[in-house]
Amino acid sequence: MHVQRRTPLTARIGILAVGHRTYWTQFDGLRDELMRKYDALVQRVRTMRAEVVTFGMVDNAESAYAAVRDIKAADPDLLLIDMVTYATSSTFGVIAREIDAPIVLVALQPMNAMDYARGSTYMQLCNDDFCSVPEFTGVAVRMGRRPPEVILGTLHDDPAADAALNEWCRIAHVLHDLKRARIGHMGHVLEAMLDMHTDPAAVTAAFGCHIAQCEAEELLPHYRGAGMEAVAARKKDILAFFDTPDPVSDPLTSRLSDGDLDTAARAAVALDAFVAARNLDGLAYYYEGEAGSELRTVVTNLIVGNSLLCAAGFPMCGEYDLKTCIAMLIMDRLETGGSFAEFHPVDFARDSVLVGHDGPHHINIADGRPVLRSLAKYHGKPGAGASVEFRIKEGPITMLSIGVKRGGAFKFVIAEGESLRGPIPPTGNTNTHGRFPPDVRTFLTRWAAEGPTHHFALGIGHHARTIERIARCLGIEAVIVTNHKENA
Repeated sequence: MHVQRRTPLTARIGILAVGHRTYWTQFDGLRDELMRKYDALVQRVRTMRAEVVTFGMVDNAESAYAAVRDIKAADPDLLLIDMVTYATSSTFGVIAREIDAPIVLVALQPMNAMDYARGSTYMQLCNDDFCSVPEFTGVAVRMGRRPPEVILGTLHDDPAADAALNEWCRIAHVLHDLKRARIGHMGHVLEAMLDMHTDPAAVTAAFGCHIAQCEAEELLPHYRGAGMEAVAARKKDILAFFDTPDPVSDPLTSRLSDGDLDTAARAAVALDAFVAARNLDGLAYYYEGEAGSELRTVVTNLIVGNSLLCAAGFPMCGEYDLKTCIAMLIMDRLETGGSFAEFHPVDFARDSVLVGHDGPHHINIADGRPVLRSLAKYHGKPGAGASVEFRIKEGPITMLSIGVKRGGAFKFVIAEGESLRGPIPPTGNTNTHGRFPPDVRTFLTRWAAEGPTHHFALGIGHHARTIERIARCLGIEAVIVTNHKENA
Protein backbone atom coordinates (compact mmCIF):
# COMPACT_ATOMS: atom_id res chain seq x y z
CA MET A 1 0.00 0.00 0.00
CA HIS A 2 1.05 3.57 -0.60
CA VAL A 3 -0.16 6.74 1.14
CA GLN A 4 -1.19 9.31 -1.46
CA ARG A 5 0.30 12.81 -1.36
CA ARG A 6 -1.97 15.39 0.26
CA THR A 7 -1.22 18.07 -2.33
CA PRO A 8 0.54 17.68 -5.70
CA LEU A 9 4.10 18.86 -6.14
CA THR A 10 4.50 22.08 -8.08
CA ALA A 11 6.94 24.89 -8.73
CA ARG A 12 6.99 28.12 -10.70
CA ILE A 13 9.81 28.05 -13.25
CA GLY A 14 10.67 31.03 -15.42
CA ILE A 15 12.30 30.50 -18.81
CA LEU A 16 13.84 33.10 -21.08
CA ALA A 17 16.01 32.87 -24.18
CA VAL A 18 19.05 35.05 -24.87
CA GLY A 19 20.46 36.03 -28.24
CA HIS A 20 22.36 38.74 -30.12
CA ARG A 21 20.08 41.26 -31.85
CA THR A 22 22.64 42.00 -34.58
CA TYR A 23 22.17 38.48 -35.97
CA TRP A 24 18.51 38.95 -36.85
CA THR A 25 19.15 41.27 -39.79
CA GLN A 26 22.21 39.30 -40.87
CA PHE A 27 20.59 35.85 -41.05
CA ASP A 28 17.02 35.51 -42.28
CA GLY A 29 14.97 33.03 -40.28
CA LEU A 30 17.60 32.56 -37.55
CA ARG A 31 15.56 34.12 -34.76
CA ASP A 32 12.51 32.00 -35.63
CA GLU A 33 14.61 28.84 -35.64
CA LEU A 34 16.13 29.72 -32.27
CA MET A 35 12.70 30.39 -30.81
CA ARG A 36 11.63 26.91 -31.90
CA LYS A 37 14.50 25.59 -29.75
CA TYR A 38 13.20 27.73 -26.90
CA ASP A 39 9.65 26.41 -27.35
CA ALA A 40 10.97 22.84 -27.22
CA LEU A 41 12.59 23.53 -23.83
CA VAL A 42 9.42 25.18 -22.53
CA GLN A 43 7.30 22.19 -23.51
CA ARG A 44 9.75 19.77 -21.91
CA VAL A 45 9.72 21.61 -18.57
CA ARG A 46 5.92 21.76 -18.61
CA THR A 47 5.88 17.96 -18.42
CA MET A 48 7.83 18.08 -15.12
CA ARG A 49 5.01 19.17 -12.77
CA ALA A 50 5.86 22.83 -13.04
CA GLU A 51 4.01 26.04 -13.76
CA VAL A 52 6.11 27.63 -16.53
CA VAL A 53 6.28 31.39 -16.96
CA THR A 54 7.82 32.44 -20.28
CA PHE A 55 9.69 35.70 -20.86
CA GLY A 56 10.56 35.29 -24.53
CA MET A 57 13.80 36.51 -26.06
CA VAL A 58 16.21 38.95 -24.41
CA ASP A 59 18.68 40.13 -27.04
CA ASN A 60 20.14 43.42 -25.78
CA ALA A 61 20.56 45.45 -22.59
CA GLU A 62 17.25 47.29 -22.96
CA SER A 63 15.22 44.10 -23.19
CA ALA A 64 17.15 42.67 -20.21
CA TYR A 65 16.14 45.62 -18.01
CA ALA A 66 12.53 45.24 -19.15
CA ALA A 67 12.64 41.51 -18.40
CA VAL A 68 13.78 42.12 -14.83
CA ARG A 69 10.46 43.79 -14.01
CA ASP A 70 8.49 40.86 -15.45
CA ILE A 71 10.64 38.24 -13.72
CA LYS A 72 10.29 39.93 -10.33
CA ALA A 73 6.53 40.17 -10.79
CA ALA A 74 6.31 36.45 -11.66
CA ASP A 75 8.30 35.45 -8.53
CA PRO A 76 9.76 32.22 -9.98
CA ASP A 77 11.31 29.54 -7.80
CA LEU A 78 13.88 28.89 -10.52
CA LEU A 79 14.96 30.81 -13.63
CA LEU A 80 16.21 28.88 -16.66
CA ILE A 81 18.13 30.91 -19.23
CA ASP A 82 18.05 29.16 -22.58
CA MET A 83 21.37 29.87 -24.29
CA VAL A 84 19.94 29.40 -27.78
CA THR A 85 22.97 31.07 -29.43
CA TYR A 86 25.76 33.45 -28.58
CA ALA A 87 24.54 36.47 -26.57
CA THR A 88 26.47 39.34 -25.09
CA SER A 89 26.46 39.45 -21.31
CA SER A 90 24.55 42.74 -21.39
CA THR A 91 21.52 40.45 -21.81
CA PHE A 92 22.33 38.89 -18.45
CA GLY A 93 24.22 41.27 -16.17
CA VAL A 94 21.24 43.11 -14.70
CA ILE A 95 19.32 39.84 -14.37
CA ALA A 96 22.17 38.30 -12.41
CA ARG A 97 22.29 41.38 -10.20
CA GLU A 98 18.57 41.79 -9.53
CA ILE A 99 16.99 38.34 -9.52
CA ASP A 100 17.19 36.39 -6.26
CA ALA A 101 15.86 33.09 -7.63
CA PRO A 102 18.45 30.44 -8.53
CA ILE A 103 19.54 30.75 -12.16
CA VAL A 104 20.55 27.84 -14.39
CA LEU A 105 22.08 28.34 -17.84
CA VAL A 106 20.67 25.75 -20.26
CA ALA A 107 22.94 25.09 -23.24
CA LEU A 108 21.30 22.37 -25.35
CA GLN A 109 22.41 22.48 -28.97
CA PRO A 110 20.21 20.77 -31.57
CA MET A 111 23.04 18.84 -33.29
CA ASN A 112 25.25 16.23 -31.67
CA ALA A 113 28.04 17.62 -33.86
CA MET A 114 28.14 20.05 -36.73
CA ASP A 115 27.89 18.66 -40.24
CA TYR A 116 31.36 19.88 -41.08
CA ALA A 117 31.20 19.09 -44.79
CA ARG A 118 28.16 21.35 -45.12
CA GLY A 119 29.00 23.65 -42.27
CA SER A 120 28.02 27.30 -42.32
CA THR A 121 28.01 30.29 -40.03
CA TYR A 122 24.23 29.92 -39.79
CA MET A 123 24.62 26.29 -38.64
CA GLN A 124 27.24 27.33 -36.11
CA LEU A 125 25.02 30.03 -34.65
CA CYS A 126 22.19 27.50 -34.27
CA ASN A 127 24.54 25.35 -32.18
CA ASP A 128 26.47 28.06 -30.32
CA ASP A 129 24.63 27.37 -27.05
CA PHE A 130 27.76 27.11 -24.93
CA CYS A 131 29.65 30.01 -26.52
CA SER A 132 28.67 32.74 -24.08
CA VAL A 133 28.29 30.55 -20.97
CA PRO A 134 31.79 31.48 -19.65
CA GLU A 135 31.02 35.14 -20.29
CA PHE A 136 27.80 34.86 -18.30
CA THR A 137 29.35 33.03 -15.36
CA GLY A 138 32.20 35.55 -15.19
CA VAL A 139 29.77 38.47 -15.21
CA ALA A 140 27.69 36.84 -12.45
CA VAL A 141 30.79 36.86 -10.25
CA ARG A 142 31.37 40.54 -11.06
CA MET A 143 27.77 41.21 -10.01
CA GLY A 144 28.47 39.64 -6.62
CA ARG A 145 26.65 36.38 -7.34
CA ARG A 146 27.66 32.76 -7.51
CA PRO A 147 28.37 31.47 -11.02
CA PRO A 148 25.10 29.95 -12.28
CA GLU A 149 24.83 26.21 -12.67
CA VAL A 150 24.99 24.93 -16.26
CA ILE A 151 23.10 22.18 -18.07
CA LEU A 152 25.14 21.25 -21.13
CA GLY A 153 24.12 18.77 -23.81
CA THR A 154 21.91 18.29 -26.84
CA LEU A 155 18.31 19.28 -27.31
CA HIS A 156 17.18 15.81 -28.32
CA ASP A 157 17.95 12.25 -27.18
CA ASP A 158 20.23 13.28 -24.31
CA PRO A 159 19.38 11.33 -21.12
CA ALA A 160 22.01 13.24 -19.09
CA ALA A 161 20.48 16.59 -20.05
CA ASP A 162 16.98 15.29 -19.34
CA ALA A 163 18.13 14.06 -15.91
CA ALA A 164 19.70 17.44 -15.13
CA LEU A 165 16.53 19.30 -16.10
CA ASN A 166 14.47 16.92 -14.00
CA GLU A 167 16.81 17.37 -11.03
CA TRP A 168 16.45 21.15 -11.20
CA CYS A 169 12.68 20.87 -11.41
CA ARG A 170 12.74 18.72 -8.27
CA ILE A 171 14.94 21.33 -6.58
CA ALA A 172 12.36 23.93 -7.61
CA HIS A 173 9.66 21.85 -5.90
CA VAL A 174 11.69 22.03 -2.68
CA LEU A 175 12.34 25.76 -2.95
CA HIS A 176 8.70 26.48 -3.82
CA ASP A 177 7.41 24.83 -0.66
CA LEU A 178 10.21 25.96 1.65
CA LYS A 179 9.52 29.64 1.08
CA ARG A 180 5.73 29.26 1.31
CA ALA A 181 5.26 26.63 4.05
CA ARG A 182 3.61 27.14 7.42
CA ILE A 183 5.42 24.91 9.90
CA GLY A 184 3.73 24.41 13.25
CA HIS A 185 5.83 24.53 16.44
CA MET A 186 4.06 23.00 19.41
CA GLY A 187 5.19 22.52 22.99
CA HIS A 188 8.79 22.72 24.18
CA VAL A 189 12.18 21.08 23.81
CA LEU A 190 12.60 17.67 25.41
CA GLU A 191 14.43 18.41 28.66
CA ALA A 192 18.24 18.76 28.30
CA MET A 193 18.43 18.46 24.47
CA LEU A 194 20.44 21.61 23.84
CA ASP A 195 20.91 20.82 20.14
CA MET A 196 17.14 21.06 19.60
CA HIS A 197 16.87 24.76 20.36
CA THR A 198 16.06 26.66 17.17
CA ASP A 199 15.24 30.33 16.60
CA PRO A 200 12.04 30.46 14.51
CA ALA A 201 13.05 33.84 13.04
CA ALA A 202 16.35 32.31 11.90
CA VAL A 203 14.39 29.54 10.15
CA THR A 204 12.32 32.13 8.28
CA ALA A 205 15.47 34.07 7.37
CA ALA A 206 17.24 30.98 6.03
CA PHE A 207 14.40 29.08 4.37
CA GLY A 208 11.48 31.50 3.95
CA CYS A 209 8.84 29.41 5.71
CA HIS A 210 6.66 30.84 8.48
CA ILE A 211 6.76 29.19 11.91
CA ALA A 212 3.29 29.10 13.46
CA GLN A 213 3.37 28.80 17.25
CA CYS A 214 0.75 26.28 18.41
CA GLU A 215 -0.60 25.18 21.76
CA ALA A 216 -0.92 21.49 22.59
CA GLU A 217 -4.39 22.17 24.01
CA GLU A 218 -5.56 23.03 20.48
CA LEU A 219 -5.68 19.28 19.82
CA LEU A 220 -8.21 18.60 22.58
CA PRO A 221 -11.40 19.93 20.91
CA HIS A 222 -10.63 17.89 17.80
CA TYR A 223 -9.92 14.78 19.88
CA ARG A 224 -13.13 15.16 21.88
CA GLY A 225 -15.12 15.94 18.74
CA ALA A 226 -13.83 13.02 16.67
CA GLY A 227 -16.96 11.27 15.42
CA MET A 228 -17.51 7.53 15.78
CA GLU A 229 -17.70 7.04 12.00
CA ALA A 230 -14.47 8.94 11.36
CA VAL A 231 -12.65 7.00 14.08
CA ALA A 232 -13.99 3.66 12.81
CA ALA A 233 -12.90 4.51 9.27
CA ARG A 234 -9.44 5.46 10.46
CA LYS A 235 -9.14 2.22 12.47
CA LYS A 236 -10.03 0.29 9.33
CA ASP A 237 -7.39 2.17 7.32
CA ILE A 238 -4.75 1.54 9.99
CA LEU A 239 -5.44 -2.20 10.18
CA ALA A 240 -5.34 -2.43 6.38
CA PHE A 241 -1.99 -0.68 6.21
CA PHE A 242 -0.13 -2.06 9.25
CA ASP A 243 0.58 -5.56 10.47
CA THR A 244 -0.11 -6.27 14.16
CA PRO A 245 2.04 -9.28 15.10
CA ASP A 246 2.53 -10.95 18.45
CA PRO A 247 5.42 -9.70 20.62
CA VAL A 248 8.83 -11.29 20.25
CA SER A 249 11.53 -10.58 22.85
CA ASP A 250 10.92 -7.12 24.30
CA PRO A 251 8.79 -7.22 27.47
CA LEU A 252 7.69 -3.62 26.82
CA THR A 253 5.82 -4.75 23.71
CA SER A 254 2.56 -6.59 23.25
CA ARG A 255 0.14 -7.24 20.42
CA LEU A 256 -1.70 -4.04 19.47
CA SER A 257 -4.59 -3.70 21.89
CA ASP A 258 -8.07 -2.53 20.96
CA GLY A 259 -7.69 0.38 23.35
CA ASP A 260 -4.40 1.53 21.86
CA LEU A 261 -5.81 1.20 18.34
CA ASP A 262 -8.85 3.28 19.29
CA THR A 263 -6.71 5.98 20.92
CA ALA A 264 -4.30 6.09 17.95
CA ALA A 265 -7.16 6.35 15.46
CA ARG A 266 -8.93 9.07 17.46
CA ALA A 267 -5.65 11.00 17.81
CA ALA A 268 -5.02 10.65 14.05
CA VAL A 269 -8.46 12.07 13.25
CA ALA A 270 -7.84 14.93 15.69
CA LEU A 271 -4.41 15.59 14.22
CA ASP A 272 -5.80 15.84 10.68
CA ALA A 273 -8.49 18.26 11.85
CA PHE A 274 -5.96 20.37 13.75
CA VAL A 275 -3.62 20.54 10.74
CA ALA A 276 -6.50 21.66 8.52
CA ALA A 277 -7.73 24.25 11.04
CA ARG A 278 -4.23 25.76 11.38
CA ASN A 279 -3.48 25.49 7.64
CA LEU A 280 -0.11 23.83 8.32
CA ASP A 281 2.39 22.22 5.97
CA GLY A 282 4.48 20.55 8.71
CA LEU A 283 4.72 20.30 12.49
CA ALA A 284 7.51 19.92 15.05
CA TYR A 285 6.18 19.07 18.50
CA TYR A 286 6.91 17.76 21.96
CA TYR A 287 4.70 18.03 25.02
CA GLU A 288 4.10 15.93 28.10
CA GLY A 289 1.01 17.22 29.87
CA GLU A 290 -0.09 16.36 33.37
CA ALA A 291 0.21 12.70 34.35
CA GLY A 292 -3.12 10.93 33.86
CA SER A 293 -4.63 13.83 31.92
CA GLU A 294 -6.50 13.62 28.64
CA LEU A 295 -3.91 15.97 27.13
CA ARG A 296 -1.09 13.54 27.93
CA THR A 297 -3.05 10.74 26.29
CA VAL A 298 -3.44 12.77 23.11
CA VAL A 299 0.07 14.22 22.75
CA THR A 300 1.75 10.88 23.47
CA ASN A 301 -0.35 8.97 20.95
CA LEU A 302 0.31 10.88 17.74
CA ILE A 303 2.87 8.41 16.32
CA VAL A 304 0.48 6.49 14.06
CA GLY A 305 -1.26 9.62 12.78
CA ASN A 306 1.97 11.50 12.21
CA SER A 307 3.50 8.57 10.33
CA LEU A 308 0.50 8.57 7.97
CA LEU A 309 0.89 12.33 7.56
CA CYS A 310 4.63 12.05 6.82
CA ALA A 311 3.93 9.56 4.05
CA ALA A 312 1.32 11.95 2.62
CA GLY A 313 3.87 14.75 2.31
CA PHE A 314 3.32 16.47 5.66
CA PRO A 315 6.61 16.32 7.60
CA MET A 316 5.92 15.84 11.28
CA CYS A 317 8.82 15.77 13.66
CA GLY A 318 8.97 14.71 17.29
CA GLU A 319 11.06 16.13 20.12
CA TYR A 320 10.32 19.70 18.95
CA ASP A 321 13.05 19.40 16.31
CA LEU A 322 12.22 22.22 13.92
CA LYS A 323 15.48 21.86 11.96
CA THR A 324 14.84 18.20 11.19
CA CYS A 325 11.26 19.00 10.21
CA ILE A 326 12.77 21.24 7.50
CA ALA A 327 15.15 18.43 6.50
CA MET A 328 12.20 16.02 6.25
CA LEU A 329 10.31 18.50 4.05
CA ILE A 330 13.31 18.76 1.73
CA MET A 331 13.57 14.98 1.46
CA ASP A 332 9.84 14.59 0.89
CA ARG A 333 9.67 17.19 -1.88
CA LEU A 334 12.51 15.37 -3.62
CA GLU A 335 10.25 12.27 -3.38
CA THR A 336 12.89 10.32 -1.47
CA GLY A 337 10.99 9.87 1.80
CA GLY A 338 12.36 11.67 4.81
CA SER A 339 11.91 9.58 7.96
CA PHE A 340 12.80 10.96 11.39
CA ALA A 341 15.98 9.15 12.46
CA GLU A 342 19.03 9.04 14.70
CA PHE A 343 21.85 6.57 15.31
CA HIS A 344 21.17 3.46 17.38
CA PRO A 345 23.64 0.69 18.33
CA VAL A 346 26.52 -0.12 15.99
CA ASP A 347 26.70 -3.59 14.45
CA PHE A 348 30.44 -4.14 14.22
CA ALA A 349 29.90 -7.66 12.88
CA ARG A 350 28.07 -6.32 9.80
CA ASP A 351 30.03 -3.04 9.65
CA SER A 352 26.72 -1.18 9.92
CA VAL A 353 24.84 1.06 12.31
CA LEU A 354 21.14 0.94 13.14
CA VAL A 355 19.43 4.14 12.05
CA GLY A 356 15.88 4.83 13.19
CA HIS A 357 13.71 6.39 15.90
CA ASP A 358 10.54 5.85 17.91
CA GLY A 359 8.51 8.04 15.51
CA PRO A 360 7.44 9.69 13.34
CA HIS A 361 8.23 7.83 10.14
CA HIS A 362 7.77 8.07 6.38
CA ILE A 363 6.04 4.72 5.94
CA ASN A 364 6.03 4.93 2.14
CA ILE A 365 9.71 3.95 2.21
CA ALA A 366 9.18 0.87 4.39
CA ASP A 367 10.54 -2.48 3.31
CA GLY A 368 7.39 -4.56 3.47
CA ARG A 369 4.36 -3.95 5.61
CA PRO A 370 5.03 -1.72 8.64
CA VAL A 371 4.20 -3.09 12.09
CA LEU A 372 2.21 -1.63 14.98
CA ARG A 373 2.95 -2.76 18.52
CA SER A 374 1.54 -1.67 21.86
CA LEU A 375 4.25 -0.35 24.17
CA ALA A 376 3.86 -0.36 27.94
CA LYS A 377 6.06 2.75 28.06
CA TYR A 378 7.94 5.03 25.69
CA HIS A 379 11.56 4.89 26.78
CA GLY A 380 12.82 8.24 28.04
CA LYS A 381 9.40 9.89 27.73
CA PRO A 382 6.03 9.70 29.41
CA GLY A 383 3.13 7.82 27.93
CA ALA A 384 2.30 4.45 26.40
CA GLY A 385 0.42 3.19 23.37
CA ALA A 386 0.76 2.18 19.73
CA SER A 387 4.15 2.55 18.06
CA VAL A 388 5.39 2.04 14.50
CA GLU A 389 8.12 -0.45 13.55
CA PHE A 390 9.67 -1.13 10.14
CA ARG A 391 12.95 -1.21 8.25
CA ILE A 392 13.81 1.07 5.32
CA LYS A 393 13.81 -0.36 1.79
CA GLU A 394 17.01 -2.13 0.89
CA GLY A 395 19.37 -0.14 -1.32
CA PRO A 396 20.89 3.35 -1.48
CA ILE A 397 19.96 5.88 1.21
CA THR A 398 20.75 9.54 1.95
CA MET A 399 20.79 11.34 5.31
CA LEU A 400 20.38 15.08 5.90
CA SER A 401 20.99 16.66 9.30
CA ILE A 402 20.68 20.42 9.76
CA GLY A 403 23.02 21.69 12.44
CA VAL A 404 23.55 25.17 13.85
CA LYS A 405 27.00 26.73 14.03
CA ARG A 406 28.27 28.91 16.85
CA GLY A 407 27.22 32.13 15.13
CA GLY A 408 23.70 30.80 14.56
CA ALA A 409 24.02 29.93 10.86
CA PHE A 410 22.61 26.61 9.67
CA LYS A 411 24.74 23.85 8.17
CA PHE A 412 23.69 20.85 6.08
CA VAL A 413 25.47 17.62 7.04
CA ILE A 414 24.82 15.00 4.34
CA ALA A 415 25.82 11.39 3.79
CA GLU A 416 25.09 8.60 1.35
CA GLY A 417 25.09 4.91 2.23
CA GLU A 418 23.23 1.66 1.80
CA SER A 419 20.30 0.16 3.66
CA LEU A 420 21.04 -3.49 4.26
CA ARG A 421 18.50 -6.24 4.73
CA GLY A 422 19.14 -7.55 8.21
CA PRO A 423 17.48 -8.26 11.56
CA ILE A 424 16.15 -5.37 13.58
CA PRO A 425 15.13 -5.39 17.25
CA PRO A 426 11.36 -5.95 17.69
CA THR A 427 10.96 -2.90 19.94
CA GLY A 428 8.16 -1.05 18.19
CA ASN A 429 10.69 1.43 16.74
CA THR A 430 11.91 1.94 13.20
CA ASN A 431 15.43 0.69 12.47
CA THR A 432 17.46 -0.20 9.44
CA HIS A 433 21.06 -1.33 9.01
CA GLY A 434 22.97 1.53 7.41
CA ARG A 435 26.38 0.95 5.89
CA PHE A 436 28.51 3.98 5.06
CA PRO A 437 31.98 4.28 3.53
CA PRO A 438 34.76 3.68 4.25
CA ASP A 439 33.69 1.77 7.40
CA VAL A 440 31.29 2.34 10.25
CA ARG A 441 33.91 3.54 12.78
CA THR A 442 35.43 6.10 10.44
CA PHE A 443 32.12 7.30 9.07
CA LEU A 444 30.49 7.89 12.45
CA THR A 445 33.48 9.83 13.80
CA ARG A 446 33.57 11.97 10.65
CA TRP A 447 29.81 12.58 10.85
CA ALA A 448 30.03 13.68 14.49
CA ALA A 449 32.97 15.97 13.70
CA GLU A 450 30.79 18.08 11.37
CA GLY A 451 28.58 19.27 14.24
CA PRO A 452 25.17 17.92 13.18
CA THR A 453 22.10 17.82 15.33
CA HIS A 454 21.60 14.27 16.61
CA HIS A 455 18.52 13.78 14.43
CA PHE A 456 18.40 13.60 10.65
CA ALA A 457 16.00 12.97 7.79
CA LEU A 458 16.51 9.56 6.18
CA GLY A 459 15.50 8.97 2.57
CA ILE A 460 15.97 6.37 -0.13
CA GLY A 461 18.26 6.81 -3.13
CA HIS A 462 21.49 8.76 -3.45
CA HIS A 463 20.75 12.49 -3.55
CA ALA A 464 23.65 14.18 -1.76
CA ARG A 465 24.63 16.33 -4.74
CA THR A 466 21.04 17.49 -5.24
CA ILE A 467 20.74 18.45 -1.56
CA GLU A 468 24.10 20.22 -1.79
CA ARG A 469 22.71 22.25 -4.72
CA ILE A 470 19.66 23.16 -2.61
CA ALA A 471 22.01 24.37 0.14
CA ARG A 472 23.87 26.54 -2.38
CA CYS A 473 20.57 28.00 -3.60
CA LEU A 474 19.78 28.92 0.01
CA GLY A 475 23.28 30.22 0.80
CA ILE A 476 23.80 27.54 3.46
CA GLU A 477 27.05 25.68 4.10
CA ALA A 478 26.88 21.98 3.19
CA VAL A 479 29.29 19.10 3.65
CA ILE A 480 28.93 15.59 2.23
CA VAL A 481 30.63 13.43 4.83
CA THR A 482 30.89 10.39 2.56
CA ASN A 483 32.74 12.41 -0.13
CA HIS A 484 36.00 12.20 1.80
CA LYS A 485 38.86 11.37 -0.57
CA GLU A 486 39.51 8.08 1.24
CA ASN A 487 35.99 6.96 0.31
CA ALA A 488 36.60 7.19 -3.44
